[in-house]
Amino acid sequence: MVKVKVCGITNLDDAKACVKYGCDALGFVFYKKSPRYIQPEEAKNIIQDLPKNIIKIGVFVNEKEKRIRQIAKLCKLDMLQFHGNESAGFCKRFVGFKLIKAFRIKDKVDLAKILRYNTFAYLFDTFVKSKAGGTGKKFNWELLKRLGNKKEPIFLSGGLNAGNVTQAIKAAHPDWVDVSTSVELRPGEKDRKKVKKFIKVVKDSAL
Repeated sequence: MVKVKVCGITNLDDAKACVKYGCDALGFVFYKKSPRYIQPEEAKNIIQDLPKNIIKIGVFVNEKEKRIRQIAKLCKLDMLQFHGNESAGFCKRFVGFKLIKAFRIKDKVDLAKILRYNTFAYLFDTFVKSKAGGTGKKFNWELLKRLGNKKEPIFLSGGLNAGNVTQAIKAAHPDWVDVSTSVELRPGEKDRKKVKKFIKVVKDSAL
Protein backbone atom coordinates (compact mmCIF):
# COMPACT_ATOMS: atom_id res chain seq x y z
CA MET A 1 0.00 0.00 0.00
CA VAL A 2 1.24 3.49 -0.85
CA LYS A 3 1.97 5.55 2.26
CA VAL A 4 1.12 9.21 2.82
CA LYS A 5 3.36 11.98 4.11
CA VAL A 6 1.68 15.31 4.88
CA CYS A 7 4.31 18.04 4.83
CA GLY A 8 4.48 21.59 6.13
CA ILE A 9 2.97 20.94 9.57
CA THR A 10 3.04 24.05 11.78
CA ASN A 11 0.55 23.34 14.56
CA LEU A 12 -0.67 20.48 16.75
CA ASP A 13 -4.32 20.61 15.64
CA ASP A 14 -3.35 20.03 12.01
CA ALA A 15 -0.94 17.28 13.01
CA LYS A 16 -3.59 15.45 15.01
CA ALA A 17 -6.13 15.79 12.19
CA CYS A 18 -3.67 14.25 9.71
CA VAL A 19 -3.04 11.36 12.11
CA LYS A 20 -6.78 10.88 12.63
CA TYR A 21 -7.36 10.61 8.89
CA GLY A 22 -4.63 8.02 8.41
CA CYS A 23 -1.36 9.65 7.41
CA ASP A 24 1.83 7.63 7.87
CA ALA A 25 4.30 10.50 8.26
CA LEU A 26 4.39 14.22 8.97
CA GLY A 27 6.94 16.66 7.60
CA PHE A 28 8.32 19.68 9.45
CA VAL A 29 10.07 22.32 7.38
CA PHE A 30 13.18 23.82 8.99
CA TYR A 31 13.97 26.14 6.07
CA LYS A 32 13.56 29.75 7.14
CA LYS A 33 12.67 31.01 3.65
CA SER A 34 9.67 28.69 3.47
CA PRO A 35 6.19 30.01 4.35
CA ARG A 36 5.78 26.68 6.17
CA TYR A 37 8.85 27.15 8.35
CA ILE A 38 8.50 26.01 11.93
CA GLN A 39 10.77 26.80 14.87
CA PRO A 40 12.52 23.64 16.12
CA GLU A 41 11.16 24.15 19.65
CA GLU A 42 7.60 24.35 18.31
CA ALA A 43 8.13 21.20 16.24
CA LYS A 44 9.45 19.42 19.32
CA ASN A 45 6.30 20.31 21.26
CA ILE A 46 4.10 18.94 18.47
CA ILE A 47 6.13 15.79 17.94
CA GLN A 48 6.11 14.77 21.61
CA ASP A 49 2.29 14.67 21.46
CA LEU A 50 2.14 12.41 18.40
CA PRO A 51 1.78 8.60 18.32
CA LYS A 52 5.04 6.67 18.11
CA ASN A 53 4.00 4.94 14.88
CA ILE A 54 3.80 8.24 12.96
CA ILE A 55 7.10 8.93 11.20
CA LYS A 56 8.43 12.42 11.92
CA ILE A 57 10.49 13.89 9.07
CA GLY A 58 12.59 17.06 9.20
CA VAL A 59 12.97 18.95 5.91
CA PHE A 60 16.22 20.88 5.39
CA VAL A 61 17.50 22.98 2.49
CA ASN A 62 21.26 23.54 2.25
CA GLU A 63 21.51 23.66 6.05
CA LYS A 64 24.73 23.35 8.04
CA GLU A 65 25.54 19.92 9.40
CA LYS A 66 25.75 21.07 13.02
CA ARG A 67 22.30 22.68 12.96
CA ILE A 68 20.73 19.62 11.29
CA ARG A 69 22.12 17.38 14.00
CA GLN A 70 20.95 19.74 16.75
CA ILE A 71 17.39 19.86 15.40
CA ALA A 72 17.27 16.12 14.76
CA LYS A 73 18.25 15.46 18.38
CA LEU A 74 15.96 18.12 19.87
CA CYS A 75 12.89 16.98 17.93
CA LYS A 76 13.71 13.25 17.95
CA LEU A 77 13.23 13.06 14.18
CA ASP A 78 12.85 9.65 12.53
CA MET A 79 14.07 10.76 9.10
CA LEU A 80 15.90 13.70 7.55
CA GLN A 81 14.87 15.06 4.15
CA PHE A 82 17.47 17.07 2.24
CA HIS A 83 15.67 19.23 -0.30
CA GLY A 84 18.50 21.46 -1.53
CA ASN A 85 21.79 21.06 -3.38
CA GLU A 86 23.38 18.80 -0.77
CA SER A 87 26.18 16.71 -2.26
CA ALA A 88 26.45 12.95 -2.03
CA GLY A 89 29.50 13.48 0.19
CA PHE A 90 27.54 15.70 2.57
CA CYS A 91 24.82 13.07 2.85
CA LYS A 92 27.41 10.41 3.72
CA ARG A 93 28.28 12.28 6.90
CA PHE A 94 24.94 11.37 8.46
CA VAL A 95 25.73 7.80 9.37
CA GLY A 96 22.98 6.29 11.48
CA PHE A 97 20.26 8.57 10.09
CA LYS A 98 17.59 7.62 7.57
CA LEU A 99 18.02 10.18 4.80
CA ILE A 100 15.61 11.13 2.04
CA LYS A 101 17.34 13.00 -0.79
CA ALA A 102 15.06 15.14 -2.91
CA PHE A 103 15.57 15.69 -6.62
CA ARG A 104 13.66 18.38 -8.49
CA ILE A 105 12.61 17.16 -11.92
CA LYS A 106 12.33 19.44 -14.94
CA ASP A 107 12.23 17.48 -18.19
CA LYS A 108 14.43 14.44 -17.51
CA VAL A 109 15.68 12.12 -14.78
CA ASP A 110 19.46 12.12 -14.34
CA LEU A 111 19.86 8.53 -13.21
CA ALA A 112 23.66 8.73 -12.93
CA LYS A 113 23.39 11.68 -10.54
CA ILE A 114 20.73 10.00 -8.43
CA LEU A 115 22.77 6.82 -8.07
CA ARG A 116 25.65 8.78 -6.54
CA TYR A 117 23.49 9.24 -3.46
CA ASN A 118 23.51 6.25 -1.15
CA THR A 119 20.51 7.31 0.93
CA PHE A 120 17.60 5.48 2.51
CA ALA A 121 15.07 6.92 0.06
CA TYR A 122 14.66 9.29 -2.89
CA LEU A 123 12.04 12.01 -3.27
CA PHE A 124 11.04 13.50 -6.60
CA ASP A 125 9.52 16.96 -6.77
CA THR A 126 8.85 19.48 -9.52
CA PHE A 127 11.61 21.88 -10.54
CA VAL A 128 10.68 25.53 -10.13
CA LYS A 129 13.62 27.93 -10.32
CA SER A 130 12.48 30.28 -7.56
CA LYS A 131 11.33 27.66 -5.03
CA ALA A 132 12.98 24.71 -3.29
CA GLY A 133 9.64 22.95 -2.82
CA GLY A 134 5.97 23.40 -2.01
CA THR A 135 5.29 24.62 -5.53
CA GLY A 136 1.97 22.90 -6.11
CA LYS A 137 3.13 22.05 -9.63
CA LYS A 138 3.50 18.56 -11.08
CA PHE A 139 6.05 17.04 -13.46
CA ASN A 140 5.83 14.20 -15.97
CA TRP A 141 5.49 11.17 -13.70
CA GLU A 142 6.28 8.82 -16.57
CA LEU A 143 9.91 9.96 -16.29
CA LEU A 144 10.30 7.93 -13.12
CA LYS A 145 9.99 4.69 -15.08
CA ARG A 146 13.69 5.16 -15.88
CA LEU A 147 14.46 4.25 -12.28
CA GLY A 148 13.44 0.65 -12.87
CA ASN A 149 12.93 -1.59 -9.85
CA LYS A 150 15.04 0.27 -7.33
CA LYS A 151 15.19 -1.11 -3.81
CA GLU A 152 15.20 2.33 -2.17
CA PRO A 153 11.76 3.72 -1.28
CA ILE A 154 10.46 6.39 -3.65
CA PHE A 155 8.58 9.47 -2.45
CA LEU A 156 6.51 11.28 -5.08
CA SER A 157 5.80 14.96 -4.57
CA GLY A 158 4.80 18.04 -6.55
CA GLY A 159 1.29 19.10 -7.45
CA LEU A 160 -0.46 16.03 -6.07
CA ASN A 161 -4.12 16.36 -5.10
CA ALA A 162 -7.15 14.12 -4.59
CA GLY A 163 -8.04 14.45 -8.26
CA ASN A 164 -4.74 13.28 -9.75
CA VAL A 165 -2.98 11.17 -7.12
CA THR A 166 -4.48 7.87 -8.34
CA GLN A 167 -3.15 8.58 -11.84
CA ALA A 168 0.23 9.55 -10.35
CA ILE A 169 0.45 6.28 -8.41
CA LYS A 170 -0.35 4.24 -11.52
CA ALA A 171 2.23 6.12 -13.57
CA ALA A 172 5.14 6.33 -11.13
CA HIS A 173 4.55 3.41 -8.72
CA PRO A 174 5.89 5.28 -5.67
CA ASP A 175 6.15 3.84 -2.18
CA TRP A 176 5.08 7.18 -0.73
CA VAL A 177 3.14 10.25 -1.84
CA ASP A 178 3.99 13.59 -0.29
CA VAL A 179 1.37 16.35 -0.14
CA SER A 180 1.37 19.91 1.15
CA THR A 181 0.08 22.77 -1.01
CA SER A 182 -3.09 21.13 -2.31
CA VAL A 183 -4.41 20.36 1.19
CA GLU A 184 -3.93 23.85 2.62
CA LEU A 185 -6.20 26.76 3.37
CA ARG A 186 -3.05 28.89 3.25
CA PRO A 187 0.68 28.06 3.61
CA GLY A 188 1.17 26.25 6.91
CA GLU A 189 -2.53 25.78 7.66
CA LYS A 190 -4.24 22.59 6.53
CA ASP A 191 -7.74 22.16 5.14
CA ARG A 192 -9.01 19.17 7.13
CA LYS A 193 -11.56 18.12 4.48
CA LYS A 194 -8.92 18.11 1.76
CA VAL A 195 -6.49 16.16 3.95
CA LYS A 196 -9.15 13.54 4.70
CA LYS A 197 -10.14 13.20 1.05
CA PHE A 198 -6.55 12.98 -0.21
CA ILE A 199 -5.59 10.24 2.24
CA LYS A 200 -8.77 8.29 1.51
CA VAL A 201 -8.13 8.39 -2.25
CA VAL A 202 -4.56 7.15 -1.76
CA LYS A 203 -5.59 4.30 0.52
CA ASP A 204 -8.48 3.34 -1.80
CA SER A 205 -6.04 3.16 -4.73
CA ALA A 206 -4.64 -0.06 -3.24
CA LEU A 207 -8.03 -1.79 -3.20
